[in-house]
Amino acid sequence: MSDAAESRTAELRRRTAELLAAHPPAVTARDDFLRARFDAGLAWVHFPEGLGGLGAPRALQAVVEAELSAAGAPDNDPRRIGIGLGMAAPTILRHGTEEQKRRYLRPLWVGEEVWCQLFSEPGAGSDLAALGTRAVRDGDDWVVDGQKVWTSSAHLARWAILLARTDPEVPKHQGITYFLCDMTDPGVEVRPLRQITGEAEFNEVFLTGVRIPDTRRLGEVGDGWQVARTTLDNERVAIGGMRLPREGGMIAPVAKTWRERPALRTHDLYQRLLKLWVEAEVARLTGERLRQQLSAGQVGPEGAGMKLTFARLNQEISALEVELRGEEGLLYDDWTPRRPELVDFTGRDAGYRYLRSKGNSIEGGTSEILLNIVAERVLGLPAEPRTDKDVAWKDLAR
Repeated sequence: MSDAAESRTAELRRRTAELLAAHPPAVTARDDFLRARFDAGLAWVHFPEGLGGLGAPRALQAVVEAELSAAGAPDNDPRRIGIGLGMAAPTILRHGTEEQKRRYLRPLWVGEEVWCQLFSEPGAGSDLAALGTRAVRDGDDWVVDGQKVWTSSAHLARWAILLARTDPEVPKHQGITYFLCDMTDPGVEVRPLRQITGEAEFNEVFLTGVRIPDTRRLGEVGDGWQVARTTLDNERVAIGGMRLPREGGMIAPVAKTWRERPALRTHDLYQRLLKLWVEAEVARLTGERLRQQLSAGQVGPEGAGMKLTFARLNQEISALEVELRGEEGLLYDDWTPRRPELVDFTGRDAGYRYLRSKGNSIEGGTSEILLNIVAERVLGLPAEPRTDKDVAWKDLAR
């Protein structure tokens, strides 16, 4: 480690010790501790000072986490607020005004305000840029009308990142603007979408005459697609590049079953398990490498490749688990309708994992779209012909 790196590490340890001394976790309310941690610059150490960070290398976040974990400090329940942390925060940091950054980042990180994503629409399918939700300027406000779908956490969220069409006279990618929508405003209606698991984890959201002040516009008018690319790139890393221990994630329960129940083993199942175990480990190590690359700058299209791998592996591993367990693998413990806060892949049974993993190739960008991104933006292959590229959105067939 270089002298500069050692100095930064020592500084972070000193700041962490001061935080723990001033706010002992055992006697400090959870939210008070988290607010103090944010204000000390120890939330996201790579964020700017005053916004939860210190402008330090992203890799040094692990130093802070280790010190706080050893002291029994609370975390901010990152799975519960994953959309805010993984999608809204990096987009606000890159494209927001100073006022927006100071208003939204602290309560987002602490978990006081949950976020959701109002992007997908019933009529747009995988072609997000074809969205039809309209935002019309009315004085200092925008009036929004439309419908969004497959919205995780909409039933819990206070805020949403929202894409809406502000100019139908230009090609579809050019007439979109990015907004921050208050989910408690009049005209916002959230309805549950029941899925094959019996849960209503997703929602459809109807926007009827919702007024959004122009101060909640993120980026320039008509520049929403470029702002959204920041969100989408970060979303794919958040989904497909999550940090896991060795033999973590979906491969863990399958390997556990294999070790504990030798009567289920066959040579064919062994070969398939071994192949998937190796692929899961390669994916985990690739995710670690991707996070190291993130320390040097903005996330890129490589996250699409990670999310593709995540979806395929989850589906293949869960199918193997069902087959490995035989008749027992077809059982599903609980069809009770519920509105979960979190998707719990490893805490449920094999039947749940098999059913829920089917959605992995849709959420966060369909696998077909991600294959195009990898082909064009990572491998440099020729783009697919797009006949609608220069056609005004209002003239597109729908």
